[in-house]
Amino acid sequence: MRKDQIALFFDRLAAERPEPKGELEYANAYTLLVAVVLSAQATDASVNKATARLFKVADTPQKMLALGEAGLKEHIKTIGLFNTKAKNVIRLSELLLERYGGEVPADRETLEALPGVGRKTANVVLNIWFHQPTIAVDTHIFRVGNRTGLAPGKTPLAVELKLEKVVPAERRLHAHHWLILHGRYVCKAVKPDCPHCVVRDLCAYKDKTGEGRPQRRPKPKAKATAKARSRA
Repeated sequence: MRKDQIALFFDRLAAERPEPKGELEYANAYTLLVAVVLSAQATDASVNKATARLFKVADTPQKMLALGEAGLKEHIKTIGLFNTKAKNVIRLSELLLERYGGEVPADRETLEALPGVGRKTANVVLNIWFHQPTIAVDTHIFRVGNRTGLAPGKTPLAVELKLEKVVPAERRLHAHHWLILHGRYVCKAVKPDCPHCVVRDLCAYKDKTGEGRPQRRPKPKAKATAKARSRA
């Protein structure tokens, strides 16, 4: 995708969603961090359902430790991998208190040193809470980057680094949300909603759905064999 096309790509996404927001619910930097950790291999809706009650009783590292691992599991047992996630949340809460006075650090490397926090999780927290122009490449962004030709790459990191190079500077802060929401609701994995896509004409995807989809040529019929012709 050319530089001018990329600029137009984000202009249209911005016009469609002027103020994009993530769908995870949180009250502060700590609850955002916990929510993102819990969202690994789970939907935002399932996490929000569990944390609606959890964050009423544990919205700080101190309160989470008072709740304890067993108590935490009771709140998040409907979320996949809840046993491992409970251990990680309790341990990261301990580390936040021991090393950072209970505050969530605004540094990717420091965040990634916490249990259950990978690059994607760190980028989400840095982007949403600390307003840093990071891009957390999840399955949606990975798909959109490759499918559209915006930022092709074989790994999430490759796509992330490519996006950091090509996204216009004035669009980097919200690029993360625009791409996730576009991938979640329009450029879906199984059946992309191409007829309602605002960047359809800029997209390199060959198998677009809906009107205007290129018609595939029918396979030529096999020529009749001499033996078959003799039977006719």
